[in-house]
Parts: sequence; structure tokens; C-alpha cells
Amino acid sequence: MEFLVKILPWAQIILSIILTATILLQQTGAGVGGAFGGGDDSIRYTRRGMEKVLFYVSIVVAILFALSAFVLILIAR
Repeated sequence: MEFLVKILPWAQIILSIILTATILLQQTGAGVGGAFGGGDDSIRYTRRGMEKVLFYVSIVVAILFALSAFVLILIAR
């Protein structure tokens, strides 16, 4: 248990950085340049390619982050 108390905060920091990056990079119709203000004005309602991968990665990372926070609360009592 002591190992988890030491390692979970670091895991949460890493997960939060990954989650922030995936959310910023998945702006609709923008691609990688969209996070920095670029992109075209076309509107798509389906996710394709890298945008779809980033969408699913952000969901998985958000779930992992929430679970790690919950576990940390339970074992830190």
C-alpha cells in the first residue's frame, strides 16, 4: 500500500499531462495545427483518423485518471 501512495500522485501527473494534450489536439476539423489557432472552416460531424484515436485515448486516460484518484482516496485514509 505504501508503494501505491508514493506512485499514484506521479501517475496522476503523467495522466493529467496526457489528458490535457489529447483534449487540446482533438479540436473538430483542426488537426494538430488547431491547438495553435490554425485549421480550416469546414465542419465534420464524424471523427476520422487521428482525431478518432485522440478521442478514444482521451476517454481512456480520463477513466484511468478518475480511477487513480479514487484509489488514492481509498488507500490514503
